[in-house]
Amino acid sequence: MADFNYYEILGVTKDASADEIKSAYRKKAMQYHPDRFSTKPEAERKEAEETFKKINHAYQVLSDPQKKAAYDQYGSEDGPQFSGGGFSGGGGFGFDDIFSNIFSQFGGRRESNANSPRRGDDIQIRVTIEFMESVRGVQRDLKFRRRETCTSCKGTGAKNPSSVRTCSRCKGSGTIRTTTNSIFMQMVQDVQCPDCRGKGKIVTEPCADCQGKGVVHNMRTVHAKIPAGISDNQSIAYQGDGDCGLNGGVAGNLIVVVNVKPHALYQRRNNDLLFEMPISYVTATLGGEVEVPTPYGVTKYKIPEGTQTGAVFKLKGKGMKSVNRDLYGDIYFTAKVVTPTKLTRAQRDALAAFAASLAPSQEESIKKFADLSKKE
Repeated sequence: MADFNYYEILGVTKDASADEIKSAYRKKAMQYHPDRFSTKPEAERKEAEETFKKINHAYQVLSDPQKKAAYDQYGSEDGPQFSGGGFSGGGGFGFDDIFSNIFSQFGGRRESNANSPRRGDDIQIRVTIEFMESVRGVQRDLKFRRRETCTSCKGTGAKNPSSVRTCSRCKGSGTIRTTTNSIFMQMVQDVQCPDCRGKGKIVTEPCADCQGKGVVHNMRTVHAKIPAGISDNQSIAYQGDGDCGLNGGVAGNLIVVVNVKPHALYQRRNNDLLFEMPISYVTATLGGEVEVPTPYGVTKYKIPEGTQTGAVFKLKGKGMKSVNRDLYGDIYFTAKVVTPTKLTRAQRDALAAFAASLAPSQEESIKKFADLSKKE
């Protein structure tokens, strides 16, 4: 039994319909999907992951009519639980039920009903985009292969209705009862019928299109709209575009994982962009205007005089856009003062004269270093 209320975790009441439960699950799953917390602190990420697991488990139970009925009656999708102090869920149990329950707790396993609705599997595909495409957003047509309900037999796997007969071994129940004798007790367990595999029915003439499987695999194309600001390894979920469910179960999701190629200049940190920018020796010394590249065009910026290598400057709102929000990060560029090379004799003489004219206070860091080096 889980340590949380399935209805509360999905935010629905006990009398909610299947559609209401499904709708609530989708909203909660999107709200707590791990990709939304990829940049959050570790504690917040772990809490979101645990909540996401609970949401999925609650939906698996409440979307399955049999498990939901068991949970509503006994507080557990596994039905009444036996314990040392007795068993819960009301009276009316014979010794077969008790021994079957004991057996399940000591390694036995309840066979799930093969006819109960089962959610389809998620499909994951990857797409690689350029860095600047992640800045602006981009659209891609992505092809993928998925499992779909066979339209010829409508998922029954049979050529026609007359090709289906009731299983003679389990009489249509889908389960058979087995008995295991030991020195101390006789253990009874209901297991899946091996002849019909729990379906209670056997197909005598399979559908030609799906070979009796009830499903086929087809190629599909999704028009993926990758939003501006998406980060590397972030994913986009397309609800219900995954593999089809079985026995009326909901389809899985298509998960598109986006790989963003690195950029030659920009380094991304959350929604901020960082890079190193060369500044001429004269501009760093005297100050002046420089042209700073941004993803949205060149911006002019006033560099103060006396700028040193390592100085960091900020351009507000010129970074990456937040996904689905009209908010932008900033640009931080670090100055790298470029020392001129291959000087002419005249330039050398001019620099030498300039250096000779400097007072110690004009090169304070050099003076401080010299003073420190003289100390014993």
